[in-house]
Amino acid sequence: MITLHHCVSARSFRPLWMLEELGLDYELQMLPFPPRVKQRTYLEVNPLGTVPALLDGAARMTESAAICQYLAAKYSPRGMDVAVDEPDFGAYLNFLHFGEATLTFPQTLVLRYRHFEPPERRQPQVAEDYVKWFLARLRSLESRLSTQAYLCAGRFTAADVSVGYALLLAQHLGLSDAFTPAVRAYWQALQHREGYQRAMRSQHEAAVMQGVPALPAPDTR
Repeated sequence: MITLHHCVSARSFRPLWMLEELGLDYELQMLPFPPRVKQRTYLEVNPLGTVPALLDGAARMTESAAICQYLAAKYSPRGMDVAVDEPDFGAYLNFLHFGEATLTFPQTLVLRYRHFEPPERRQPQVAEDYVKWFLARLRSLESRLSTQAYLCAGRFTAADVSVGYALLLAQHLGLSDAFTPAVRAYWQALQHREGYQRAMRSQHEAAVMQGVPALPAPDTR
C-alpha cells in the first residue's frame, strides 16, 4: 500500500493527483500546517518536516516533481510517463521540472513575504517582484498551449500535473486573473479532469475524517 503524507493543497497535492489519475490504492495521512511545528512526530517520517512524503515499499520520497516522475514511470509507462525513445521525452522532463523549479519557486516567496511573515517583516515590493517573475515565466507556455491541449507527447502526462499544481497555487494567491488566454483555458480543462476532482474530494474527506483543518495557503516553505 502506498502511503502519502499531505497537507491540504500543499505541494503534496501533485502526488495525490497522480495517484487518483492512475487509479492506485493509497493511504492518505493528513497533517496540520505546518507539520514540522504542529505534528513533531512527523519528523520521524521526514526529518525536513515538509510535505510530501511518499512511502511505496522500499521507496521513500519527499520531492513532489520526483514523485510524479516515479509514479508515472512505475505505474504508467508510455501513459502518464514519456519514454526515452519518444520524440517529446526531453520536453516531458523539462516541463515536469519547470512546474516546480521555475513556476512554484517564485510563488513561495510571494507566500512568505505577503502572507507568512509577521506584519513587521513583510516585504510588499519583494512579493510584487516575484509575482512579475512568475507571470513572465508562465507566459512562455502561451504559444505551446494555444496549439495543443497538453504540454507534450499529445497526451496528459505527469508534466501536466506538475505545472497544473503551480496554476492551483497561483489561484490560491489570486494570480489566476493574469493568466494568458491559452493558459487560462488549459487550467480550466485540468480542473475538469476526473482525477483532479477526485483528488480534491479525497483531501477534503480525509481532512474532515482526521480532524485536520483546511488551510487558506499551502505549505510551500
